[in-house]
Amino acid sequence: MKTLSTLVIFACITHFSYAQGAKVNIQQDQKIDQLLEIYKSSLSNNEYYRIQVGFGNYAKAQRIKANVEEDFPELSSKIDFDSPTYRVRVGRFTSKLDAERKFNEVRVKYPDAMLLKPKKSTK
Repeated sequence: MKTLSTLVIFACITHFSYAQGAKVNIQQDQKIDQLLEIYKSSLSNNEYYRIQVGFGNYAKAQRIKANVEEDFPELSSKIDFDSPTYRVRVGRFTSKLDAERKFNEVRVKYPDAMLLKPKKSTK
């Protein structure tokens, strides 16, 4: 009797454990994708603060960028060409407070760093 009841309990547990598998089908309104694209484009058009850590010819800018990426891996870095030199700029801060905090930290390692304010929009 114990063997039969144990077998029945085991069979029930096995049956219900396989019954938990399910397929999920998500139906999403197409307008959500459109809203996400609008949101992404508005973020890319926003003005933001950046920190310029150095400039020079292209080879020098690449060296500076490599050093900055090693010293501050959490910051995105970019080389911008602004005739006649290449400028290494890091970060993308929407808030002035965040930009100034990180600027103070970067300036310890790069004393010539400059905090760049967003350009005024001409729209």
